[in-house]
Amino acid sequence: MKRYILLLLLFISYSGYAQNTINNYKYVLVPEKFSFLKEQDQYRLNTLAKFLLAEKGFDAYFDNFELPTEIANNKCDALHVEVLEKNGMFTTNLTLLLKDCKGNIIFKSKQGKSREKEYKTSYNLALRDAFTSLDEVKYAYNGTVNSQDQQVATTTTAVTAPVVTATAPVSAAVATAAKPVQVETNQAAGTLYAQPTASGYQLIDTTPKKVLTLLRTSVQDYFIADNGTANGIVLKKSGEWFFEYYKDSKLMAEKLLIKF
Repeated sequence: MKRYILLLLLFISYSGYAQNTINNYKYVLVPEKFSFLKEQDQYRLNTLAKFLLAEKGFDAYFDNFELPTEIANNKCDALHVEVLEKNGMFTTNLTLLLKDCKGNIIFKSKQGKSREKEYKTSYNLALRDAFTSLDEVKYAYNGTVNSQDQQVATTTTAVTAPVVTATAPVSAAVATAAKPVQVETNQAAGTLYAQPTASGYQLIDTTPKKVLTLLRTSVQDYFIADNGTANGIVLKKSGEWFFEYYKDSKLMAEKLLIKF
């Protein structure tokens, strides 16, 4: 009994530490290729990781793209993403790691699993399952700067400037993330017809051509979506369907006409 109590206390202690630590970071850098994959952004897994991190509230960037000035010259002010695969005979097993610039593990997810046979679907579902561990941490950036040089600058600024000025950019970022850029409905595509599949639906037009692949989730009217070039979600809002995805670090929302 004492052993279980000790393990519980250790888990609670680690969870609290992980939350306090990742809350110090505003930025996350995602590699264009994970070590267990053969190609850059294979199965669009790196794009999906970036999308999911942005959903959690991080400012997520690919590590070799143009970066904000805050981290362009000092990547120690950002967390670095790593995804590990554990080989399984019938399952895909992925674990999410968030590390600091020295390689220390700041956050480690549970092992996300999927039994889907199709590689792209299986990797996507396993990564999303691993990301559910971040729900327990409840990330919220607290304005802390991580590098020593910027910590000194922040301390100096705090003496002469109100604290409100330090939190204003965070509020603005949250407001921007909550309002996707609206994309007009593609009238040429017209109504999309949903054909059931083993894991969800495929949406086809009148050609017929597959336009979107939808994967079921545990939430009603909420699907993982992929149109071949963008990975995102399809959800129902106010009686209408929308495809939401990230393009050039901006959240886009495309209205769809779907007939199930």
